[in-house]
Amino acid sequence: MTPRGPDTDPGGEEVALVTGAAGGIGLAVVRALAGRGTRVAAVDREADVLHARVDGLRRAGLPVTAHPADVTDPASVGAVVAAVEERVGPIGYLVNSAGLLRTGPVRETSARDWADMFAVNAGGVFHVSRAVVDRMVPRRRGALVTIASNAATTPRAEMAGYGASKAAAAMFTKSLGLEVARYGIRCNVVAPGSTETPMLWSMWRDEEGRTRTLRGDPDAFRVGVPLGRTAQPEDVADAVLFLLSDRAGHITLHHLTVDGGAALGA
Repeated sequence: MTPRGPDTDPGGEEVALVTGAAGGIGLAVVRALAGRGTRVAAVDREADVLHARVDGLRRAGLPVTAHPADVTDPASVGAVVAAVEERVGPIGYLVNSAGLLRTGPVRETSARDWADMFAVNAGGVFHVSRAVVDRMVPRRRGALVTIASNAATTPRAEMAGYGASKAAAAMFTKSLGLEVARYGIRCNVVAPGSTETPMLWSMWRDEEGRTRTLRGDPDAFRVGVPLGRTAQPEDVADAVLFLLSDRAGHITLHHLTVDGGAALGA
């Protein structure tokens, strides 16, 4: 990307496309980018929720536009990328944040749940990344971050499908980064742990859920969070913004874990 100084965050001269933008980490990334002047194309398949979120951000003066799309549908992805390039501007940043979690023991996991998680968590990253990178290559610049999970590198009981799909997304992103590095395009991975989002809350089956997350669960062979707190979505967004920024201008194929030490550095 064009140098703008060693301490420059993503700014208004670029357009960012963020998937999974209607809530959780994706919404935090949208806010963080837009707050620094980047024009953000917010993408999510939950059209009503997306429009409500974006309307609120626009009322706050942030340069965000809503673009409903299903990341599992290559035709939908191609259409939304073309629309963003035409109406908002050339995409300089991509953040793959769309994700789907369904938990349960492997022996009780349905073929549908397995396929759905791979369709969103891995297939969505493939479809969106390919469509956006096709636009970036002729411009010979761009930066991409995929939101994976610490479950992609550390086995988690009752999360086999999620972890496997996130591992696929992470390896895809690194392999893509190897192919497009010659064009000045950087591809990195951010792997959150337990983060205060609806996805995490859905895993807490009772009032002890938070305690088990922080202290660990020996029955599930799971350590706790050494820092003693769950992450906020903004903690993950800060990591994303760093990897998009020129301060990370010589970083690519990197896997940055943001989990308070829960995966013990894995």
